Amino acid sequence: MSVVIETTLGDFTVDLYTKERPKSCLNFLKLCKQKKYNLCLFHMVQSNFIAQTGDPTDTGRGGDSIFGELYGQQARFYEAETNPRIKHTKKGLISMVNCGDGMLGSQFFLTLGDELDYLDGEHCVFGELVEGWETLDRMNNTICDSVNRPYQDIRVTHTVVLHDPYDDPPGFEPRADSPEPTQEILTSSRIGADENINDYAGKTEEEINEIIADKEAKARATILEMVGDLPDADVAPPENVLFVCKLNPVTNDDDLEIIFSRFGKVKCCEVIRDKKTGDSLQYAFVEFEEQSACEQAYFKMDNVLIDDRRIHVDFSQSVSKYRWKGKGRLEVMNDKDDLKNTSEKVNKPSQRRSRSRDRKDKSAANGRDRSRSRDVKKSSKVHSYRERSRSRDHVRSRDAKRKERSRSRDRMRDRRDRSRSRDRRRDRSREKRRERSRSRDRKADRKKEKKNYRRDRSYS
Repeated sequence: MSVVIETTLGDFTVDLYTKERPKSCLNFLKLCKQKKYNLCLFHMVQSNFIAQTGDPTDTGRGGDSIFGELYGQQARFYEAETNPRIKHTKKGLISMVNCGDGMLGSQFFLTLGDELDYLDGEHCVFGELVEGWETLDRMNNTICDSVNRPYQDIRVTHTVVLHDPYDDPPGFEPRADSPEPTQEILTSSRIGADENINDYAGKTEEEINEIIADKEAKARATILEMVGDLPDADVAPPENVLFVCKLNPVTNDDDLEIIFSRFGKVKCCEVIRDKKTGDSLQYAFVEFEEQSACEQAYFKMDNVLIDDRRIHVDFSQSVSKYRWKGKGRLEVMNDKDDLKNTSEKVNKPSQRRSRSRDRKDKSAANGRDRSRSRDVKKSSKVHSYRERSRSRDHVRSRDAKRKERSRSRDRMRDRRDRSRSRDRRRDRSREKRRERSRSRDRKADRKKEKKNYRRDRSYS
């Protein structure tokens, strides 16, 4: 006997095991005819496991059987059928939920995976899916929260009984119309079953690609904020700063400032240099007072020849001048102070080197004789030190060779002892075998003697 279950994700058809599970099938069919499953929520969906529904309260703790509807609260549950035993061996089986102590109500679930043997003996299988596998797959792929409830509600909209082989019990009245949605369903803050959550509906392919690219950019910015590379995910680079690259190493700040000032007033022009050597890294940042001047320079200065090099100009994407102060505040670093600090750091090592060179030249001019005597003394000291180190190395090498020899001797002894012990074991095993063979020969001789004795005695 078949029942069509219509849901917000699609329809599927189930065949019931009326011969093996007559009581459970009766309960399910009569509840369908009374429209008890209409608007029921699939309150638990676990991927590749089960999808559970049948509770009018949408909590997973309610749901009376048809016998409770007819005979009162004392008959709200009925005892599960266990013979014959039907196992949860495949996907698409429909099974009644055990409410405790082997008692069943109105809740049921559909299996979304194979070989769920740990459900056997606990819940009662009473049918299987025959049509609507794509609906079951969509249900299996739905996105759920931490308690396995789908973010977008999945509800049973209607149930159609194709054939009912059981007579209606006394007092049973089938319902013709479907129940209306409750106020709780209408005012729920969750995504409704009939809501369309497709953000791309009615948009062109270009608009969809733009939305996807924007989402990916926001995700990357959030990751950079988490690792500390950005002060804030929503921070944007300044629109009045140009990035200039492919510069000649001889090009300096003043040259670039003079060239770019023809488009407008330049607030700052900085060629980025190595902190240790002070050499140009062949790229720079040019900041204008007005955004229009920055745009003109971008269009006019790209691929221009400066100091025999074709430069490349683009808008700056750097936010390194923004510094995070905490509590939602950003601070812009002072350009002049930073430039002074960097220039001082770059110039300090070169000044120190020039001073040290001057001192060395003066000392060389004033005291060459002293340096010669010192060189002789140093050479003698170095020679004596080398002799000592050689003698020490020779002694160390001797000690190492002795240790190596002693280790090799110990290894040879260990090998000999092992070989001797093996030989002893072999000799013992050989002796045992010989003793066994001798004992067998003795027994055989005794048997022959007994036989000969018996023969002689019989002749006599």
